[in-house]
Amino acid sequence: MKALLALEDGRIFRGYAFGAPKERGGEVVFNTSMTGYQEILTDPSYKGQIVTLTYPLIGNYGINSNDVESAKPQVEGLIVREKSSIFSNWRAEKSLEAYLEEHEILGVERIDTRALTKHIREKG
Repeated sequence: MKALLALEDGRIFRGYAFGAPKERGGEVVFNTSMTGYQEILTDPSYKGQIVTLTYPLIGNYGINSNDVESAKPQVEGLIVREKSSIFSNWRAEKSLEAYLEEHEILGVERIDTRALTKHIREKG
């Protein structure tokens, strides 16, 4: 399903929805970490925000119940360059997509996260 990220200044980024595809709103922020997406999703400091992850492939080690920062995800949405369709880790219990679906969180992939991050950094 196609997805659209429309910023307050009129800039539009087009991608594809995963997780729980529905309309969301919030402050778009970015994180440049190479790992730790599960901790980012559940970090209370990201409450209500749409988080852009700049590392190009997200979801490859899945989700487990031990690496959470809070009882549920705090983000309003997640933006990635590419969502891994396969996850592999001995501790993994489910895929990133299944986790987002379960918690009704919108994910958007195939967006140029570097361009989006640069735009956020320069324009706010």
